[in-house]
Amino acid sequence: MFRVDLINQVQLTEEQKNTLHQMWRRCAKRIILATTLAGSGHPGGSLSALHSLLTLYSTIRHDPKEPKLKDRDRVIVSMGHISPAVYSVLCEFGYISEEEFLCEFRQAGSRFAGHVEQSVPGVEWNTGNLGQGLSAGCGFALALKRLGIDAKTFVLMGDGEQQKGQVCEARRFATKFELSNLICLVDRNHLQIGGVTEDVMPVKVREEYQASGWNVIYVPNGNDFDQLLDAIKDAYTGNTLIPERPTVLVLRTIMGKGIPFMENLAKYHGSPLKPDQAKEALAILGFDPKELDDWLIKRKSYEIVPCKEQLSTPQIQIDPSEPILYDADTKTDCRSAYGNALKSLAEANNKNSIKILGFSCDLEGSVKMQGFHQVSPDAFIECGIQEHHAATCAGAASKEGLVCFFSTFGVFAVSETYNQHRLNDLNGTAIKIVSTHLGLDVGEDGPTHQCIDYLGLLNNLFGFSIFMPADPNQTDRIVRYIATQPGNFFVGMGRSKLPIVKDEDGRPFFNKDYKFVPGKADILRYGDDLSFITYGSLVTQVLEAHEILKEKGIKAQVINMASLKPIDEKAIIEAAKKGPIITVEDHIAKTGLGSLVAQVLIKNSIITKLVTCGVEKYGSSGKPIDLYREQGLDAQSLAKKAMEIL
Repeated sequence: MFRVDLINQVQLTEEQKNTLHQMWRRCAKRIILATTLAGSGHPGGSLSALHSLLTLYSTIRHDPKEPKLKDRDRVIVSMGHISPAVYSVLCEFGYISEEEFLCEFRQAGSRFAGHVEQSVPGVEWNTGNLGQGLSAGCGFALALKRLGIDAKTFVLMGDGEQQKGQVCEARRFATKFELSNLICLVDRNHLQIGGVTEDVMPVKVREEYQASGWNVIYVPNGNDFDQLLDAIKDAYTGNTLIPERPTVLVLRTIMGKGIPFMENLAKYHGSPLKPDQAKEALAILGFDPKELDDWLIKRKSYEIVPCKEQLSTPQIQIDPSEPILYDADTKTDCRSAYGNALKSLAEANNKNSIKILGFSCDLEGSVKMQGFHQVSPDAFIECGIQEHHAATCAGAASKEGLVCFFSTFGVFAVSETYNQHRLNDLNGTAIKIVSTHLGLDVGEDGPTHQCIDYLGLLNNLFGFSIFMPADPNQTDRIVRYIATQPGNFFVGMGRSKLPIVKDEDGRPFFNKDYKFVPGKADILRYGDDLSFITYGSLVTQVLEAHEILKEKGIKAQVINMASLKPIDEKAIIEAAKKGPIITVEDHIAKTGLGSLVAQVLIKNSIITKLVTCGVEKYGSSGKPIDLYREQGLDAQSLAKKAMEIL
């Protein structure tokens, strides 16, 4: 194993050059073997970036014996398809064994996936969907600065992914927040799957980073250890650069470097060598071609132990502070209650050091983050109209233990950024998405802004909990709850002002003694004739329907299902025993609460009358109550529906 800090050296010694070359040979061999043994993978780009990875790990602060060293330099490999190169280098530095890598690569149950994953020690971020790594790097770099940790964040990217719009978002963000601890390396081999990068979609890498305000270092030969070391040293020390700017190293490299018949051919971006070609490549590298046959035998008999490692994200201890109680006569919106809770959390936790970050996308006033901004200006992160970047950046920052709230409208927080949250989920982040302006309750902004698919989308993410408060008091308790808990949470709400939910004596139902419990429904009204199950903005309409039915002698139970994931199966089963169930939601019923309740009934072999009331078509532009009336979700329509059922 080769391990030496090269930062303070003027140049490489001949011995070091020879050592690096031998490391390169061994890693190149592993790249060829791994992809040919698996029959799939990306050998060309892996060889292209191999020199930069070896130089980087020979330079940065890291410890294979302690992969999560607090002040380690972070390395994010945005182009996760070069996993053969990453795993090969991690082998070389003692993070993993060569045998487990070569025998398990791309095998079911193995931690050595086709794209890099955190199950492998030394990997910081699961990647693969190009264009998101720089946003993640910004999140890590931002968090390290806010936490006062003296460490760098390196992001290795391809030149093809510079075509992605999210990269532009991340570049601007890094400049605005003066992320001088962020260093990006672009592997500029001018090839991608479709051929020559300039033919697929031209990008001017150096010019675009320079225009965004970055320090730009060009390396004419990115496959030369001397040139790479000089560039990385300049970026690391910043001695010759403009202070407080992020830095990019544009490395001119060769696809398939080191294997002449592979060089500068786009086909090897994602195509492994056939066995006879692999043996020829091994011979070129100075190894016995029979090694391929030996490893093939080992791989066939190798017993894979399925990866059970759970992703963990540290979390700072948070003081939930005293809840705010809105009295029975108050009428306000849940988003204002969210803003007030977030402000009080900042007052309690961000005094001496930053523990909570708030990410906004040019909607600070609409999502009510002004109070948080005022109390804790250094913790308020205005991302501009860059939702894709903001979602990834906030998720990555949470990996450093900070509590990260990300707030915007529903169509932007969920529908537009679903893939970013999917990757957050895969990365075991601890993002707190608080989304306002959901459903038809957005009203006059019209159908383009009425997010009616949030549950259907988010229910596909295994690691997310989903909560929809019924009024400002429940909003306050839920926001304080998620701030103190690890993991990913979505809290959604509409736009309108709502009355306080009261008990039958006219007092706030969610009083000072109320504690929010995930997976537990709230019985707002009792009744034996039928049950309404609802949540969020439509709780008010359902309670009014309850009163209409009561005057007609019909006793309707009203269940508030604020916790939609996990959902209270017991409450649904008990409701079914009483009689018919009507689900009511400001969402498409086929993929929302109606579907969830149906699944519980089927799972438990329960037969009862179930009517699902929800959004049946795109809404129009108008007041929420009129839009609800158009789709049969107002109190009168719901009461009529109940009477028809009975």
